Amino acid sequence: MTLSADDLRALQAPLKDRYRIEPVAALVTLTSVGQLDGEGIACRVDTGRALVEAGLHPATGGSGLQACSGNMLLDALAACAGVTLRAVATALGIELRSGTVHAEGDLDFRGTLGVAKDAAVGFTGIRLRFELNTDAMPDQIATLVKLTERYCVVFQTLARPPALSLTVRAIGGES
Repeated sequence: MTLSADDLRALQAPLKDRYRIEPVAALVTLTSVGQLDGEGIACRVDTGRALVEAGLHPATGGSGLQACSGNMLLDALAACAGVTLRAVATALGIELRSGTVHAEGDLDFRGTLGVAKDAAVGFTGIRLRFELNTDAMPDQIATLVKLTERYCVVFQTLARPPALSLTVRAIGGES
C-alpha cells in the first residue's frame, strides 16, 4: 500500500490530536515472550509473524542453524530505521524508488565467553547505512537522515539506553 504525504497526515492526525489532549493514551507497553522449553540451548520467540528460535552464535559454539540474538537486534534496528525513513520521506514528499538499510555491529566474543575480563560483553560499535535510489537533493537527504535518526525508536533506544531491570520468579521446584 502506497501512502501519499496527505494520506499519512490523515492517518496520523487523529492519533496526534488524541495524544495531545490525553498524553496517557500514547503510553504503550510492548512485550515479547521467549519460551525455554525446547531442545538444547535455545529460546523461541513469537514475533507475531513467525516463530524464531534463537541460539548460540557459531563464535560461541552454536551450529548457526538458529537465529543469533545480536543479529536480531540489528534486524530490529534496520527494520525500525527503514520504516521510519519511509514515513519521513512520505511526510516530506521525497520519492524513494527503492533502497537498502544496512545495520552492522562489532562484537568481541571473548567478553560473552568470559575469556577476557577487559573485553566488552555486547556491541562496541553499531553502524547504520542507507543506500537510496532517489532524486532527492542533498539538503533533502540530510533532513531525511536527521529526522529518521530523531524518530527511530530502536536507534534512539540504543543511543540513549533506558533503565533496565531483571527479575526472576521461580515456579515449581521441590516440595
